[in-house]
Amino acid sequence: MDPFMIAIALIVVGAIFLSFEAFSPGAFMVIPGTVLIILGIVGLIFPDYLISWWSPAIAVAVAIPITLATTKLYQRLAVPEPPVTTVADSLIGKRGTVSVATEPGSMKGKVNIGSDIWSATSDEPIEAGTAVEIVHSEGVHVHVRRCEEE
Repeated sequence: MDPFMIAIALIVVGAIFLSFEAFSPGAFMVIPGTVLIILGIVGLIFPDYLISWWSPAIAVAVAIPITLATTKLYQRLAVPEPPVTTVADSLIGKRGTVSVATEPGSMKGKVNIGSDIWSATSDEPIEAGTAVEIVHSEGVHVHVRRCEEE
């Protein structure tokens, strides 16, 4: 195959990779896309290098700094956040909705608090759909009471 056609194909494939990255950030297609485009440009300027041992050497020489730069860029764009955890004591006073009826002395009841579901008990039977307030919590269990009407 003609080195000119190989160079054009490398540039086109590299551009496709970069387009994919633009529409789906985080796929790390910047690295192979950039390497392919640079190899294609080198192949257009120096066609003999494209089909010699220089081609892999150029690819490695380009890939290393591009990989480091891309990694640093993504670290700056998306700073990792610490995982969010819910401490049982932080639930006291929060309101939720009973999804499975609660009974005194039983942890079979379930309460939705925000997007979380907690095992629940209460001093009186509370039916599903009732708004409740967290009175006490221990581990993954909460003690609830009916919300006073406002």
